[in-house]
Amino acid sequence: MKILVIHGPNLNLLGTREPEVYGTFTLDNITAALTQLAAELACDISVVQSNSEGTIVDSIQAARGVFQGILINPAAYTHTSVAIRDALSAVALPTVEVHLSNIHKREEFRRHSYIAPVAVGQISGFGPDSYLLGLRALICFLRQQNKS
Repeated sequence: MKILVIHGPNLNLLGTREPEVYGTFTLDNITAALTQLAAELACDISVVQSNSEGTIVDSIQAARGVFQGILINPAAYTHTSVAIRDALSAVALPTVEVHLSNIHKREEFRRHSYIAPVAVGQISGFGPDSYLLGLRALICFLRQQNKS
């Protein structure tokens, strides 16, 4: 089983960016934890980080026929990108949306997700564990789907 992990804009700055909101862990820490969990779950992950909406859309479109699911933290594009939402809908791969912070406890504009309606589910507020919970949930979903 192959999963595409997408990290959106500004996540490359984790560790130094607003540590009171996002903590002091880095994107490399998250990727290392995901890689370890993927091995335990007997799946492969491929990781992409981009600050560019177009690159994220291209990565989603290229996932069709290669990956069985997508784990995505669209970051700020969560609240603004119809293009990412449409790409996820178009490729029709099971997707789990994750966020480090609880977007529903933050500013009003952060509470709306264009991604949630086309995702299997959304996990937010658990820091880097949101990614790990999201990967576990996605793998469980895919295995259940394969049994049907």
